[in-house]
Amino acid sequence: MPGYLPPLADFRFLLQDWLKINEHYASLGLGEFDADLAMEVIEQGGKFAADVVAPLNREGDEHGCHLTDGKVSTPQGFAQAYHSYVENGWNAMLGDVNYGGQGLPYSMAVPVHEMLNSANLSWRLTTMLTESAVLAITKHASDELKAIYLEKLISGEWTGTMNLTEPHAGSDLSLLSAKAEPNGDGSYAITGSKIFITAGDHDWTDNIIHMVLARLPDAPAGVKGISLFLVPKFLPDQNGNPGKRNAAGPSALEKKMGIKASPTCVMNFDGATGWLIGEAHQGLACMFTMMNDARFQVGLEGLGASEAAFQGALSYARERLQSRAPQGIQQPNDKADAIIFQPDVARMLLTQKSFAEGCRALAMLYAKYMDIAHNAEDDRKEEANAVLQFLTPVCKAFMTDTGLEATSLGVQVYGGHGYIREWGMEQLMRDVRIAMLYEGTNGIQAQDLIGRKLTRDKQGMLDSTYRAFNELVSNIVQPNNKQTAEQLLQEWYTTSQTVKGFDPVNASGGACDYLQYTGYALLGVLWYSMADAASQCGNPHIAAGKQKTCTFYAERILPRMQGHKAALFAEAANILAVSGSEFDYL
Repeated sequence: MPGYLPPLADFRFLLQDWLKINEHYASLGLGEFDADLAMEVIEQGGKFAADVVAPLNREGDEHGCHLTDGKVSTPQGFAQAYHSYVENGWNAMLGDVNYGGQGLPYSMAVPVHEMLNSANLSWRLTTMLTESAVLAITKHASDELKAIYLEKLISGEWTGTMNLTEPHAGSDLSLLSAKAEPNGDGSYAITGSKIFITAGDHDWTDNIIHMVLARLPDAPAGVKGISLFLVPKFLPDQNGNPGKRNAAGPSALEKKMGIKASPTCVMNFDGATGWLIGEAHQGLACMFTMMNDARFQVGLEGLGASEAAFQGALSYARERLQSRAPQGIQQPNDKADAIIFQPDVARMLLTQKSFAEGCRALAMLYAKYMDIAHNAEDDRKEEANAVLQFLTPVCKAFMTDTGLEATSLGVQVYGGHGYIREWGMEQLMRDVRIAMLYEGTNGIQAQDLIGRKLTRDKQGMLDSTYRAFNELVSNIVQPNNKQTAEQLLQEWYTTSQTVKGFDPVNASGGACDYLQYTGYALLGVLWYSMADAASQCGNPHIAAGKQKTCTFYAERILPRMQGHKAALFAEAANILAVSGSEFDYL
């Protein structure tokens, strides 16, 4: 498996030259932060990802997790890496300073999270869900629960989980049947079974805090009758330390296509003691605090896989000698030229690069608006939240779709070797495939985008997003790039306004095409913006690389946008006509 190299030069360009991060922090009153500090954090995070976490990736995939006598063991080295992660404060980056967190801007933490995903997706998942649990508790839990659990979760002394899915209730949470009975002392007895629970049990920490959706006895039917509960693996004693074992634990480990080193558990709750988070019957709103964060984080998984696949494919393409380049001999002292000089291989590498760097820019723009949403004290906060709501399904779905494509291209560049386990490419492809499924399938993300965020939205999420990207366009200096970016953004906005008038049936039928159309269009705007900023950055390698990749994206990838647009405007009748008999052969 090829080694992982943190893309530090690209992060430096994005922060300093593209986002103008010093001005960004100053505008939010975050004077203690600047680009130098951000790069120091990112460099150290990259070093941890490359030196500590990445070397565990292949062995973790080979050995997987094991369940013995109700206890899960993870691959050798995983727990030790986590202890080092916690000791060095990485788990606390985004935590509330009142509970021991560092309160760093998202624009500092997101690059570290991307690099951890590139290095070892299975390992990253446990820390990711803990961060999401911290958000839900911070926003919705009582002060009493915060005092007991928040500091230990932020520090990483304990980890957290998200328990939604049940065997009969996946994306349709209205079918959820887990029960919560009042105990009479302010706690509840939680009973039910949950599946697909990431890090439901492991050997990293001495306690695990489960966030569980369940129904109270008086709950109304449907999603309006769901409540959220905090259920610890061990009930804290009077000193806040793990005490009595709770009636919650794993009954099985899922056998999966990928992320084999991540313990995905079937969890049973047999009258387990839990406490209500937020208001009764408002659990879905509380859980969405976790889910929206997790959806963006899953997008980072796709981005991380794209970068890892690109690095592996590039390394191999430079070393693998085969045939002569059609444009003429490139390595006269060798018996053949490296395959990187083959136009089709270069096409695949540039596709990977355009996705990885384009989606990284999208992630960093998202992080910028997360900074604003958490720190602004004026109208910018509401505007930022509208942008984030619109972009969340795009980040989750488009970044994971392109992640799968980039890893598939990684296998293709390696040829037959890409299909062999020892080279690592096939693992990247297997691991990232789940990212298109969990935290809401990409089809559900598309329905969310075209439904809640567009056709049924009355708060102007589309307009806020248009203004955010128009700000990027307005800062472009080169006339040709500026004009082309303006036209692209305006076409997307005009088309979106038309789609906003779709009836529910046609909106549902065109949802996936609208999300893809949006992804390719907005990535195109980002590429024109980056190419322009790179031309002024003073780094000739960055300048040349961004311009070439921008041209490639515009001419070779962006045309996909028009195909999705054509499909988007096709009537849904050709889908609705399907009755079932069309699939019968006998």
